[in-house]
Amino acid sequence: MRLRNKPWAEELLADHPEVVVPNPEDFKGNWKAVFGNDNPLHIEVGTGKGQFVTGMALQNPDINYIGIELYDSVIVCALEKILEAKSPANLRLLKVNGADLYKYFEKNDVDRVYLNFSDPWPKIRHAKRRLTHEGFLKLYESILVDNGEIHFKTDNRGLFEYSLISMSEYGMLLKYVSLDLHANMPEDNIMTEYEQKFSAKGQPIYRLESQFNTVQQKSTSI
Repeated sequence: MRLRNKPWAEELLADHPEVVVPNPEDFKGNWKAVFGNDNPLHIEVGTGKGQFVTGMALQNPDINYIGIELYDSVIVCALEKILEAKSPANLRLLKVNGADLYKYFEKNDVDRVYLNFSDPWPKIRHAKRRLTHEGFLKLYESILVDNGEIHFKTDNRGLFEYSLISMSEYGMLLKYVSLDLHANMPEDNIMTEYEQKFSAKGQPIYRLESQFNTVQQKSTSI
C-alpha cells in the first residue's frame, strides 16, 4: 500500500497525548495507570485508520483498547476518527512497531489480540513477517494472560489457511472458524475499512478465534 505523505501528521499526533500515548514503555506492566481502572485490555496490532478499534471501544465501555500502528500517515487517520468520536476514555493509540510489543507489555498485561486484514506477505521467504507466524505467536503469548485469545480476520484465503496451520502447530485451540463471516454475521461484528470494501465486492471474509492452550475446549466451525 502506497502511503501519502502528511507533513502535518506528526504535529497533530504530538498535540494529543491523551490519545496517542507518549513513552509507552513507561507503562509496561502498569497500563491501569493510563486507563484508571483494572478492566480487561484488548489490543489491535495494525489498527490502520482506526474504524475497528474505535467501534469496539464505543461498543464495549468496560474493556480498554489500544490500537497499534507504526506510520504517521495512517495512525493520524485513526486519531482523527477517535477525536470525532469524542475520545472514548477506554481507547488509546501507540505509534510503535508491532514486532516490539515486548517493549511495552509484559506477561498478563493483555487479554486479547486482534489482527485484522494484516499484510499477507505471500512470498515464502517473507513468511516470518506474517503476523500469525510462530515468532509472532510466541510474542503474543509473552504478553497475554494464560488463556488469552487471538481474533483474526482477513480476505486472503492463503493467509487464513496458513494461520490455521500455524496456530494449530503452535498448540493453540481453535474456538471459532468461519470461511464466510458475512453469511452468518454476528450482531456485534465491527467492520474494518478493508472489510467493508471487500465484502461489498462479494468477497468472503475469513475469521477465527484461537486461544493459547491452557484449557481443553471444543472447536466450533461455521
